[in-house]
This record gives sequence, structure tokens and C-alpha cells, in this order.
Amino acid sequence: MKIILAPDSFKGNLTSLEVATAFEKGIKRVLPRAKCIKIPMADGGEGTVQSLVDGVGGKFIRKRVVGPAGNTVSARYGLLSDGLTAVIEMAEASGLPLVSGKNKNPLKTTTYGTGELILDAAKRGAEKIIIGIGGSATNDGGVGMAQAIGIRFLNKQGKVISDYGSGGMLKKIARIDNKKVDPLLKKIKIIVACDVNNTLCGKSGASYVFAPQKGATPTMVRILDENLRHLGKVIKQSLRKDVIKLKGAGAAGGLGAGLVAFTGARMKSGIEIVIDASNICKHMENADLVVTGEGRVDTQTAFGKTPSGIAKAARKYCIPTVVIGGGITDDANDIFAYGIDGLESACARDMSLEEAIKNSSKHLANAAERVIRLVLIGKKIAKKSFK
Repeated sequence: MKIILAPDSFKGNLTSLEVATAFEKGIKRVLPRAKCIKIPMADGGEGTVQSLVDGVGGKFIRKRVVGPAGNTVSARYGLLSDGLTAVIEMAEASGLPLVSGKNKNPLKTTTYGTGELILDAAKRGAEKIIIGIGGSATNDGGVGMAQAIGIRFLNKQGKVISDYGSGGMLKKIARIDNKKVDPLLKKIKIIVACDVNNTLCGKSGASYVFAPQKGATPTMVRILDENLRHLGKVIKQSLRKDVIKLKGAGAAGGLGAGLVAFTGARMKSGIEIVIDASNICKHMENADLVVTGEGRVDTQTAFGKTPSGIAKAARKYCIPTVVIGGGITDDANDIFAYGIDGLESACARDMSLEEAIKNSSKHLANAAERVIRLVLIGKKIAKKSFK
């Protein structure tokens, strides 16, 4: 039996590869000769770099960059085995966990460090850069990122604004000069992993929806929204690009808009990006079963999450997909309407979160064993029915 093991990471506990390894252990107890192909997955959010480096091969690059509060932080990104593809999670350089206390202020935080990672990847020979933009601490419309790659922002007096791009600085911008963008970036294809449809500004935009969790007060939210709208207008005037109503432009405090406007990036579903980069579909030919999973399975699992993306790919090859979840909510059965064939809990009994995490590999192996035993029962019933 050929089985594809393609789980997401269990956040804060196991990497995707560790989850797949646990699945394999449980399956081999029942089918020692089963051909298990482990393909670590992610949905474009946290864990994407780790999953693609583990699955495709490559190396991690660590670089000191400007953090969201203007201090220096150590950030990591991946350079895949082809030497031409880099994978960046913006949260490594500009993420919410990097700020606390008074520094948790989207009027002041910047994406400058994310731009430094992009430029470093370009200098190392990357021709394609995949960027996951979840978990940001920022609301600067990607202006900080743009400064790092050579774009200049000028005030009404025609002078370059020297402050790091931030949510509060945007109102100073009168014109954008992209003539000094690093030449390396003009040849690079940038793909943004984005699964939200929020626009740049307005009630469903970056500021009103996401800024409060980054430390913004109601007054700050209104200012941030006005500033992003102002930035959108300047982008249209200076660069002839209209990002104000672009779906996904509001992701990561407007970084979605900034990447499209300043680098020519295109946005795509995170799980689709990872599926393409991992080449999982070539392994699905002649496979008998796909086992995927994530830490929490609920009705949202069907929308842009790893299990639903994997199931969609598997359906093209008529392969059944089973999901193993660390936790399963009452509404999780909704996912069956979206092409997922089976669902199993990692925990066979009630237990505390601490106990579940402590013995997570064992629980996942046991769950995979239960799945395979049920699959074999199904095969026996099917065989008997056709006699």
C-alpha cells in the first residue's frame, strides 16, 4: 500500500515532519511493508519555511535585521535545494511576538526587516521568493519593506523621509520614487501566501480588522485607516497601481498591498503555493491513501487550511483523504462536504492539554494505527460485497 503522509505542523508542539514521522510509526505497526511518503505541509502561515525545507530540501539562512520596534532581531528564512527559491515568513522579522509593552504600537512598528530578508535572498541568487505574511505586528502598508529594497518616499518638500516606514509615518508621504530599487529584485518573481480577502482600508480593511490585536486603540485605528487610504492614493498617483480595493491588500497591516505595488508580487492561496512547491501531486499517482492533519480541526478547516487543500489535490487522483486532528470540535463534521473522507482524533480519551502535548507523538502514532485498521476493515467489506 502506498500512503501519502502530508500533515501541517501542530503549532507550538511538533513540526510537520515530526507529525508525519509519528503517523508512519503507527501505520507500520499494521502494515510493515507499506510505502509511506512523508511530505511536510503548511498553509502559508507559521511553519511554512520549516515544512518546505524539510520536505523539499534546502537550508536555513539566519540574518540580523531591523525588528518591528526598530531594534535588531535575528530572523530566519529558507533557501530551497534548487538554490533559486527562497521562503520567507514575515513574522520572523516583523511579527507580533517580537513586540511587547509600549512597543506594541502599530503607529510605530515597521516591516523594514522583512524587506531586508527579501534583499538578502535576492543577493544569494533567489529567482523566486515565497512570502507568508501572517502574524504581523505592523500596519505600515509595506512601506518599511519597500525602503529596505531601495524605494524612496518623499514628503511635500521633495525630501526623502528618513524615518522607518510605520503606520504613523504614512501621512507624510507625498510621492514615491522607485527608480533606485535594487536591480536584483527586478528579475525576481515574488508570490505572497495570502488567504484573507480584506481590503487595504475601510471597515473590513487592515486597520479596523487587525490593528486592535496589535495594540491599537479605537482612535489609533481611525488614524491608521486614514493613513493607509492616503498611501493607497499616493501609490495610484506615483506608480499607477490601484491597491485600495484589491482583495488581500489589507493582509499583514497592508503588506499585501505593498508587495503588489512595490515588488510586482502576486497573491495566491497559501496551501496552493506549498502544494506546488512540494511537488506532492507527482507522488499521488498510484497512491492508495492520503493522511493529513492539523492541531485543531473545526468547520474552518475546510477553508484554506492544509487538510482541505490536500483533499482537493487528492480528489484529482481519486484518492481518499483522512484527517487526524489534535483536537476536534463539534462542528468538524462539516468538513466531509468538502472532499475529506475520514476524521480521527489524536486523543482516544479525555486528557489535559499538557498530557496531550507531552505524549503527542505517541497519540498521533496510535491514531494513525486506528485509521489504517479501519481502512483495512473497509477493504475487506468491499471485497466481500463484490463476491
